[in-house]
Amino acid sequence: MPTVPAERLRTLAPLLLLVLLIGGLLPACSLLGDDRDEADRPAAVPQDVVAGLTGVLERRAAAVRRGDRAAFLRQLAQRPRLREQQLTRFENLRQLPIADYRYTFDRADLVREGDAYWLTVELHLQLEGYDAVPVVTRDRFRFVPARAGRYRLASVSDPEWERRAGVRPEPWDSGPVVVRSGHGVLGIFDADSVAAAPDLIASVEDGILDVSAHVPYGWSRTVVVYALSGEEFLRALPRPGGGGLGDLDGLAFPVAAAPDDPTLAATRFVLHPRMLLAAGAERDRLVRHEITHVAVAERDDAAPVWLSEGIAEYVSVQPMPLEERRLVTAAVGAAHAGFRWLPRDEDFNGADSALSYALSWWAVEALARRHGPDAPFALLDAAGQDGTPMPRLLARMFDTTPRELAAEAARLIRTTYS
Repeated sequence: MPTVPAERLRTLAPLLLLVLLIGGLLPACSLLGDDRDEADRPAAVPQDVVAGLTGVLERRAAAVRRGDRAAFLRQLAQRPRLREQQLTRFENLRQLPIADYRYTFDRADLVREGDAYWLTVELHLQLEGYDAVPVVTRDRFRFVPARAGRYRLASVSDPEWERRAGVRPEPWDSGPVVVRSGHGVLGIFDADSVAAAPDLIASVEDGILDVSAHVPYGWSRTVVVYALSGEEFLRALPRPGGGGLGDLDGLAFPVAAAPDDPTLAATRFVLHPRMLLAAGAERDRLVRHEITHVAVAERDDAAPVWLSEGIAEYVSVQPMPLEERRLVTAAVGAAHAGFRWLPRDEDFNGADSALSYALSWWAVEALARRHGPDAPFALLDAAGQDGTPMPRLLARMFDTTPRELAAEAARLIRTTYS
């Protein structure tokens, strides 16, 4: 999962700093990673240290790829709590369909601490069939010497550094998970949520077929869904535009290739824990809504929220009979009073989010009924092309205005739900 770029952390004892200032010298390897050219550094990184740390990371990654538990544990220092925590992570990873798992690092990020070393590492992890490219995440590891030329991992966590760097761990980094899969579906559960897996996996499988029938884009038709018993991962995600998580039952989120590379590796979605026991038509509708965001992916990045969410709502109800397409009562009342404008991005998920979703859905419905089912997607594509304002696009493409489209949505709501 993506994190913000990691800061380089360097520590230097006051005595060494004094030596530097007075004598212009630094003992070899006492500080690595300043911004000067290699030739200007007081000392180069000892090759045996680089080789030793590289060996630990290569053996660790290879053990994960092979499923070699013993080899994985051999890279860890003899610290019971660390080994227990890391063994849980190993068992989590072995449940994932891993296409790529490896570490890289910049030797300039190496920091000496006595006879130990801190190092910012980059993990490249690609889920086979689900990620377009490997996803790079950063963390800070501590290595301690073992025998001659060999090192062991003594820590894979630096909470203060992670807080400042904005690291957002995946569920498989934080505690035991249970992975279940279906046709094109990878579900991340835990011990308290896995009972919901069969019904949810089936719902996502059906949702992929339904969404693919109505979204006119080529996409992978594969989905990663997080269905955990706690809210921690959901609450760690960036807040949706115009508000907090509020009453959101689900949230789709992009996964960037790296903290400094916005290339989209995947779009995944997470369900709120309360949806685990809500199997039925309404949860199926929510699942289709989130899968629509997965299928649309980055194509809605430049679109207003009302269009993105309206399309997701419109697609989500297509398999349902008209009489089963529920709408909040407040939206029906507001439609009788009349809508004067389309929802604004800045307050879409505010106190009146239910009205925002309802109006957006029926604005897209109005476009589809008047101009055909591909019309909303044509508008979506146009919104991402040249930055033309939405009012101008609506006028040019459909001879309407935001006010007129909102009024048409209100009329359809009144006639449909009377």
